[in-house]
Amino acid sequence: MNTPLDSVAGARQAVTVILPVRMAAEPGWPEGPMPFELGERRTDAGTRERYFTPAAARVLYGAPGRPYRWHQVADVTHGPMRLQGMELLRTGTDRDAERALAVLHFTVEGPHLLEVLRAIGHRHTSGPDPLSGPLAPETLLGGVVDAVSPQAPFALARPYTVAFMTPAEGDRVPEEWLWALASRSSPVDFPVRAEDLPGMLSDVVRISADWSALVLRHGAAYVGHRPDRGDGDFYDFAALHARTVYLDALLLGTVQRDHINELADDLSEVFEGDTGLARRVAALEERIARFRSTYWRQHLTAHGPANELLVAYQALHRLPARFEAILAEAADYARLVQTQESQQISGALGVLTVLGLPLGTALSILQVLGDQSPWHLLVALAAAFAATGAALTTRYGRLVLASLRGSGRRVRRGGGG
Repeated sequence: MNTPLDSVAGARQAVTVILPVRMAAEPGWPEGPMPFELGERRTDAGTRERYFTPAAARVLYGAPGRPYRWHQVADVTHGPMRLQGMELLRTGTDRDAERALAVLHFTVEGPHLLEVLRAIGHRHTSGPDPLSGPLAPETLLGGVVDAVSPQAPFALARPYTVAFMTPAEGDRVPEEWLWALASRSSPVDFPVRAEDLPGMLSDVVRISADWSALVLRHGAAYVGHRPDRGDGDFYDFAALHARTVYLDALLLGTVQRDHINELADDLSEVFEGDTGLARRVAALEERIARFRSTYWRQHLTAHGPANELLVAYQALHRLPARFEAILAEAADYARLVQTQESQQISGALGVLTVLGLPLGTALSILQVLGDQSPWHLLVALAAAFAATGAALTTRYGRLVLASLRGSGRRVRRGGGG
């Protein structure tokens, strides 16, 4: 029988908390991500961006003269949690330029890791929120950001957590602990039948024989599979990656999700607004193309586990399927606009035909007869206009006029209903 997780203290226990904020101005912190160190290795922006494609690196770290990421080293202890540092990542969109993500890096002492995660997730029967008092985001980020955890338009209802745990000597970490840490739940919250566990763990990312990861909708977790021997152990390297490159893969997935949510909302409003349908569709197509070029990456690095973590995050939020649906819907609207414009062009050509045929006929007759009398010319023009007016009252004429003035209005009226 496995030992309950809430009575075990791992050799290493860390929690990274990701929450949405609003940031109108740069924070005045040092630029770049939190530079964790391991020996001579320093994971600053210059080190990390080599793992990523140029487009992904620009999203995560910015570019020269246009920073997107800042960090602040800290040392604040409250209960079992100790804050080591904070980061801010600007994630502004077309609708909301002030959108950003705050990243808080903690270590956890004692057998309290699951308790801390459950409390952050506001689980039933959990203790008080550990992100309070001196560790309250409003306290830590006060004067730096304009709002913490806004309810809209962000999709994060609760802070996203990333847990890291390795077993102490003599302990082992059952795989169900991986699910408990990622889901921030205990058997009290979700009693799990033994036969259901293999399915729940089917998406585990096997990083190596020493450790694995699991990405869920509201949290992720990494656990070691063998005892941690302390400083100098491979887990030094694992902990470093969990807080740097692998964290950045999850942050990129969060940014992708927010942009896809916004694109889907904008597509639902395509038939509303004062500008013409063609202009709105063209603007949306440009934004979709920019999103695909800048943000939409399913292969962001040559480092395999980071790709697997990103793909796992995308799958949980159905991002590939949703983006394909956005592309298909935008293509439908583009075809609709093209059809509407073709109808208007055909209508314009029809009007030219209706106007030009009687007039051209009358002038041709006068030319053949050699008649240059101004009165006869006026009579011919009057007869041509009368014939044109009569033609416009026919079914063909009414269709021509309707194609010019009514097609766009019918599209907007049908879409708005």
